[in-house]
Amino acid sequence: MLKNKKLTFLLIVIISSFLFMTACGRDGGQDIPSAEDNSFIMNTLVQMRAYGENSEIAVEESMERIREIEYLMSRTLEDSEINQINMNPKEFIELSQESKKVLEEALYFAELSSGDYDPTIGPIVDLWGIGTDQARIPSEEEIAKALEFVDYNYLEIEGNRARVTKEGVKIDLGGIAKGYAADEVKEIVKKHDVPSAFINIGGNVLVVGNNVDDSKWRIGIQDPRHGRGNVMAIIESEDQTIVTSGNYERYFEEDGEIYHHIFDPENGHPARTGLLSATIITETSLDADALSTIAFIKGLEDGMKFVEDIEDVEVMFITEELDVYISSGLNDGFEITGPDFNLIEGGNIAD
Repeated sequence: MLKNKKLTFLLIVIISSFLFMTACGRDGGQDIPSAEDNSFIMNTLVQMRAYGENSEIAVEESMERIREIEYLMSRTLEDSEINQINMNPKEFIELSQESKKVLEEALYFAELSSGDYDPTIGPIVDLWGIGTDQARIPSEEEIAKALEFVDYNYLEIEGNRARVTKEGVKIDLGGIAKGYAADEVKEIVKKHDVPSAFINIGGNVLVVGNNVDDSKWRIGIQDPRHGRGNVMAIIESEDQTIVTSGNYERYFEEDGEIYHHIFDPENGHPARTGLLSATIITETSLDADALSTIAFIKGLEDGMKFVEDIEDVEVMFITEELDVYISSGLNDGFEITGPDFNLIEGGNIAD
């Protein structure tokens, strides 16, 4: 669980999937054994590269571990534990330790955020269909009906079992499971004594150690107005995770309006808080996954106030005006490279 501390807070950013390559070609690392893989798992592109002895087995084992987590926690795989809970309301389903942990963390963050993060958001996700060929704008009546089934209090965990207590409630761990998977990869890399590695699970970036040449990793933050490969900032990082929630990741446009996939559980609509993205930098990817969603939904001011007491967490917001608000701990190792962005230190927002 998270601990408290005073911290000037929150930001939103996006990670360029391929920037882990930027520091890999420097002198000194060319003779080090390495391995990499790029696969489509958990409904997203997963990229990994590792350096050092045992790097090949670490990458292979990591990819298999991510697949195992998908089999347990996917909403769409018929035999997954999460789907079994959704399809058998009021009936307790036996859980693996992995699913139990993630469900417990989901409830923790739901309570911590007063419901801004809600693992029972599934009915709203299904209604809008964003990211599928069924994407549409539902009526207010449809949204109101779906919201009757969105409340994390309908999720119960008892020992190694869990259930939803109301028919129609659907758990969706899309805002937290990728973070858990990244943390599991970190444990595998360390188990095999691999000193340097990078994993990107659909924008959930985690680095182990330093880069191959012993410099810090340089992680590119995506310009939210453009596609991947367009970078507006760089964060230097070691043994950290960087996770972004943004309105440009999955969306559709109708009549000039963008409808994105980050839903406000209170009103059932895509969250509109004047932000383009929110990025969390910390040590645990599961935490960062949930916190980036919470920060985006709360918006700049409330997000700052929410995160300022969380220990060892840094954040960056990008507003629709292209103002970039960063927490005080990001002053070192953070560089804006996009000429259109205005850097503002965010400490006074929470005062």
